[in-house]
Amino acid sequence: MRDIKDISVLITGGGSGIGEGTARLFAARGARVTITGRRKDKIEAVAQSIGTACRAVVGDVTVNRDREAMLAAAVEHGGKLDVLVSNAANMYRQAIGEYTEDFLKEAFNTNVISGMMLSSMALPLLEKTQGAIIFLGSIHNRRAYPGASPYATTKAAVEGLTRVMAAELGRRQIRVCCVLPGAVSTEINLRAGLFTAEQSDARYASIAPDHALARIGTVTEIAEAIEYLVRAEWVTGVALEVDGGLGLGVSNF
Repeated sequence: MRDIKDISVLITGGGSGIGEGTARLFAARGARVTITGRRKDKIEAVAQSIGTACRAVVGDVTVNRDREAMLAAAVEHGGKLDVLVSNAANMYRQAIGEYTEDFLKEAFNTNVISGMMLSSMALPLLEKTQGAIIFLGSIHNRRAYPGASPYATTKAAVEGLTRVMAAELGRRQIRVCCVLPGAVSTEINLRAGLFTAEQSDARYASIAPDHALARIGTVTEIAEAIEYLVRAEWVTGVALEVDGGLGLGVSNF
């Protein structure tokens, strides 16, 4: 398996949640980590708390010039680019009878198109290092939650994208994989303005029994799955479910 010491990793959406947890884990393992995000205070605080192994770059992954700056910063910080963790995303919920075209376009631009474009731009760098792209999907692709069709559809797109990219880029020795987390307590619902902190905590607590292991996951557990996919040099095109058994549809009926 690949040694991750001294590799250069770019993580989008690194100011909180899974992105932050992944940054902390990779930095602790000796990687050079560059995190990006729109919230300057968040990503700078994370980078400062991690130390010199981590660099923060303020930017919006949906903006081309910001994507260029992210890649340049990762190369400057790490001397190269070995891994792109395409994590930046937002929660989009809308009832089917209330769809608006602008809302759906925003969902796909943020959760799908931006990651596609950043991956495309990163190819020359990743080819040099025989690197990897890791996307973040969702257990929403395995369990149907009414009202969440915009989000679930974007994450299904990411899973399909993973397989095609892996097939297309394999000859260039670039691996592409996807992690599908179960319920993990992050700020995604708060950022989307869907719930208060108290409501979000209550929702996570209520869904814990739906997992076969009877609890929600942690950002570190998702980061460990990402680490495995980065290190596993003969693994590509997979959608790895790291969900505590939520996708099993456990029922006491």
